[in-house]
This record gives sequence, structure tokens and C-alpha cells, in this order.
Amino acid sequence: MTDIQWTEPARKAIFDRWLSTIAPAQQLDIASLQLASADASFRRYFRIQTTSGTSRVIMDAPPEKEPLDAFMQVGALLHTAEIPTPKILECSLQDGFLLMNDLGKQTVLQYLAPDYDTDAAYPLMLQSVDWLVQMQCRTHPEVPAYDRAILMREMQLFPDWYLGQHRQAQLNATQQQTLHQTFEAIASHNLSAPTCFVHRDYMLRNLMVTPQAQNAESPVQLSGVLDFQDALHGPITYDLASLLRDAFHSWEEDFLIDIAVRYWERARKAGLLASVPQWEADFGEFYRAVEWMGLQRHLKVAGIFARLTLRDGKPKYLADTPRFIHYIRSTASRYRELFPLLRLIDAIENTEKTEAFSFGRL
Repeated sequence: MTDIQWTEPARKAIFDRWLSTIAPAQQLDIASLQLASADASFRRYFRIQTTSGTSRVIMDAPPEKEPLDAFMQVGALLHTAEIPTPKILECSLQDGFLLMNDLGKQTVLQYLAPDYDTDAAYPLMLQSVDWLVQMQCRTHPEVPAYDRAILMREMQLFPDWYLGQHRQAQLNATQQQTLHQTFEAIASHNLSAPTCFVHRDYMLRNLMVTPQAQNAESPVQLSGVLDFQDALHGPITYDLASLLRDAFHSWEEDFLIDIAVRYWERARKAGLLASVPQWEADFGEFYRAVEWMGLQRHLKVAGIFARLTLRDGKPKYLADTPRFIHYIRSTASRYRELFPLLRLIDAIENTEKTEAFSFGRL
């Protein structure tokens, strides 16, 4: 067994007892246990082999910090929608352990790294779009609402953690008012969108791949969706914005617009945009809405990544905050209503004004 670090010896003892109890029926080779990954939350994942040569994944989710109820509930909803998610083989809700089937050893992002070739990415992005439309059409809204209070609370992470804690910026009254008015405008824009099931972290890092036949269009295909436990019912534009403006890799604008058009065509055909005729008729109007939704996410994630470093001791995430500042500045520079936000960020970041590509209407 690979040496796995435990901060609490008592939890290790609970885990060891649970694993030894389920191992015979599940044919688990306990000696093969190893750390698979850890994410931005308090969850982490182990991989373990079976005596028949297959592999399984174990989730370690401390129940006082990461209760499993939402993971299991949302996973069941996605399963009903025929979206592949990990199958739960054993569960200890009280202790926070799950044994699941293994959807693959690589995420899409890992598969594409380090070259991130668009020819390799394109079929996987299209499949991601297909799954997104399927998820939005077939997943019933049995999750809490993604309402104004949540949108505003998420955006507040930006001044609290990125500006205040990371940049040590002291905002004056005018700057505070600018943020308040901008956040209100962003929330209003986004809440006017049609609503549906929202994964809330639908990006290439949470999509798994598995090899397929040699004569297939792509050497791999999507095998499953992860990290769906925080799902809400909210703006239809959110998950597409997450997919296009990835947290860990930036694609060229023409590639993103191509993918966005493919989603738009599929969503129109599925009737997802019927309640907003201008979105159905004008891709530019639709893409504008996606950008405004993305802006809310960028503000949130920049704050979260700063918090992960400063509060939770996970410094690797802060290295990606410049990507989000670029996303924020790019979007803010395209729309006149967002110019005050752009000026505020430029003042704090000491950046020079740049020309930005404008898509849609100011």
C-alpha cells in the first residue's frame, strides 16, 4: 500500500476498518491502495485494484465538511438523464466513504496536456456540448435554486479574498460603489436567462476520457462526469461559460466561438432557448449572455483561488488567477456598462488599457 498521509489518526483507523470490511465482497486488493487525486475541497480520491484486475475509486469525504448526500442525490439525477457518473458500489454515509467504479485515469485536460491541440480537443468539446444539452434537457430541477443571493455571495469572494486579502487593496467608497453596482447588473443580466440544471463546474478537468477503437474519429471519448455535487437550478448559460472559459487553460477566441455556435445550434433544436426569441434568432445576443454569465464565474473563481491559497494552504491555485483577471478584463472591455469595473481592476493591477475584440452589442 502506498503511504497515504492522514492528518487525523482516528479517521485513518475508521477508514482501515471500513476498507477491510468491504474488501472481501468487492474483491479488493488492499495492498494496491494509492492516492489518485485531491481537489479544491476537502475531498480526496484513492484508486484500488481488484483481484480480477479491474480498478475502483474510493472517495474520502469528511462528513462534517463534505457530506455525501448531495453527491448521491445529484448523481442519481444525472444517471436518470443517461449522463455517465461513477456507480456507487459501497457507501458509508456516516463516515464519508464511497467505493465507486473507475471511469478512467485521465481527465480531458490531462489527456490534452501539454500541447492542447485544438484538433484533438475539438471532438471532445463537441461531445461535451452534446452531454451538456442532454443534461439540461433531461435532468429534472430537483436541486436548490441558483438565486440572486448565491450569485451575489459568490461575486463577493472577489473583493473579499482576491482584492482584499491577496492584493491587500483598500477600496475607497467610489470603488466599493462601483463593485456593488456592477455586481447588481451582472446578477440581473444572468437571472434573466432561462433556467435549467446547472452542474456549476462543467469543465474539462471534471470530464473523464477512455480509449476507443483505432478507427474512431478520436483516440479517446468521454467516459463520465465528476464533481457534480454542488449542482443548482439556474441560468442556462453557466455551464457553457465554464466549459469555454476553462479554469486551467485558455483557448483562442475563434475556437471558443466555434464551440459556442455548436452548442447554440443544438440548444435551439432542443427548444432550450425558445423562451428568449432574440437568443434563438441572433447568436451574438446569445454569446453576449454567455460572456456576462462567465464574468460572474470569473469573479467568483478568482476569489476562491485566492482563498484556497491564503486560508486552505493550497498555493497551486493562485498561479491560475492571472488567467481569470484576463478573462474579467477581456469581458469588461467589450461592454460599456462594465467599463467602470475595468478601470477599477486596471488601477489595482497596474495594467495598461488594451484593445479588445468585441462580439455582440455594446
